[in-house]
Formats: sequence, structure tokens, C-alpha cells
Amino acid sequence: MSMEPVTFSESGGIRYLHFGTDLIQGAMRIRDPDEIYLEYNQQMMAWLLFLETTSGMKVAQLGLGTGALTKFQHRHCPAVKTTVVELNPAVIVSARSMFFTPDDDRRLETLQTDAKAFVKSSHYKNQFDAVQVDLYDAICDGPAASSLEFYKGCFNILKSPGVMTVNLFSRHKSFDINLKNICEAFDNRVLLFPESHDCNVVAMAFKGPKLEAEWKDVAKRAKLIMDKTGLPTNTWASGLSRANARQENKLSI
Repeated sequence: MSMEPVTFSESGGIRYLHFGTDLIQGAMRIRDPDEIYLEYNQQMMAWLLFLETTSGMKVAQLGLGTGALTKFQHRHCPAVKTTVVELNPAVIVSARSMFFTPDDDRRLETLQTDAKAFVKSSHYKNQFDAVQVDLYDAICDGPAASSLEFYKGCFNILKSPGVMTVNLFSRHKSFDINLKNICEAFDNRVLLFPESHDCNVVAMAFKGPKLEAEWKDVAKRAKLIMDKTGLPTNTWASGLSRANARQENKLSI
């Protein structure tokens, strides 16, 4: 199988990842490599709103990119073991050499394999507390994995309770089919963040008992995360309550 070339650019203190085109696949502020620079990447950490990081917790990241999520979790979530799934070996090498992602250790495992095969494996059934999905190719023509079967696989590898976050393109033909398949796989237990400035929308899907909470309590949780990690979470609760029908007054999903 031929792999897409991995290329880089820099501007204004930001290093960008490309797959042989001008399209941006990830970014890092060079003077603060552990910061999650892009807004939608930050929102991919929203599982922290609903799950406590306790010893033995496992998170699967499908798609490595610049390693922004990997670095953040490795630094700020020491109780969590992260399993990264990335098909392209050049992406793994560049994440470590150009974007300063740490080498594997007892808290980090990197697998060079296809995410679609990974989620179908019975070995990983009910293994992960959270799953983060960000799978795009060189032309960014919608997510590289978007079928109902794939999202059912994501559901199956989650524990209960569990949370999946997915990066989608809001102004692309793939958006509606992805959202439909996520909703079917997760029994319509899905929230959307408002669209970010770069037309990305992060979807969050839930497995397990019904979740009910006052938005003010979600906002308090978001502030704790911001105070602990520096992640700019202060608009998350208000954004989620505005962007999702029948969730304006209280979170119930």
C-alpha cells in the first residue's frame, strides 16, 4: 500500500503538518510543543468533562497527526494509558522527530495499523474509556473512516460509561453521512460543538447509563480542567448547550 508523503511548513512560530499538499493536517506552536494549538483539537479532549482520570484508564487515539492529543494526555493525564493507532509509519516518525511526541513507554503505546481493522478486533472490545477519532487523508475529502460499521466498532471498543470524540468537516458532503452513522451507532446519544473557525465540528458520542447534569455543573468541571491543564475550556458548556436541540436548559442524553 502506498503511503502519503509527509511534509512540513513553518510560519509565525507555528509548524504545520501536510500530506504532500497545502492542506493542514495539524499544527504546533514551536515554543510550546505540548500545547494543543488548534481549537478543534482542544475540543477532542472534551471527554474530560464527563470522565474522571483514574488509575487504569485507557484512551484510544485513531489517527496521530502531530501528536497534539498524545502529548497533552501524556503530560496532563498521568493515570491514563494512551493507545495510538496510525497507519502511516512516516507520520509516526515525524510526530516524534518534528513535533516532539514522546517515545512509547508504560503509558503510551503506538500501533502502526489500520483504525478500521483495530475497532473490529475482538481483542479491544470494551477496553477503552474514551476514543478520539481524527482520520483524514491528503485531500481531506471527508474522514478516511466513516461507515456505520466503523462507528459501531468504535462503540464496541468503548467501556460503559465511555465517550467518543470525532473531528468532522461541517461544510463538506461527508458531514451528514458521518453524523447519521454516529447517531445510529450510538443510539442518538450525540452532542456537537459549535463550528470552529476552520469549519471543523467535533462530535461527542456517549455509551453507558443516561447522562444528566446541570450546565452550571458542567461549566464548573470545565473550569477545573482549565485551571489544571491550561486548556481553554471556558466556553465549552455554553457552546454545547446552545448548539444542541433540547439541551439548552439541562444536559440530558
